Amino acid sequence: MSDVDLGAAASLFRSLSDPARLVILQHLQHGEHRVRELTEHLGLAQSTVSAHLACLKDCGLVESRPVGRASMFRLAVPTELLGVFEAAERLLEATGYAVDLCPVYGSNGTAT
Repeated sequence: MSDVDLGAAASLFRSLSDPARLVILQHLQHGEHRVRELTEHLGLAQSTVSAHLACLKDCGLVESRPVGRASMFRLAVPTELLGVFEAAERLLEATGYAVDLCPVYGSNGTAT
């Protein structure tokens, strides 16, 4: 990867770094949803879901289409996102989930 590609890759990983965004993306793998449906299924506040969807849309990871007064959200690049998630699962398994024990980036770390 070139320096530009590394910067873009870092931006991609930052866009995926929030557990709420990951659970939204994971849920959208099953098809299109309205914000209201996501809040009900995921138990997150409407403002939280809307903010994360806006971030994911700005990053090109989700798309929306209007349906009446609401919007239906879907994965913009489902095959590629599924590939990233599958690669992440393989990497976590290969490393024994060591990253989760990291004092900075692990579940109990201080990084955000």
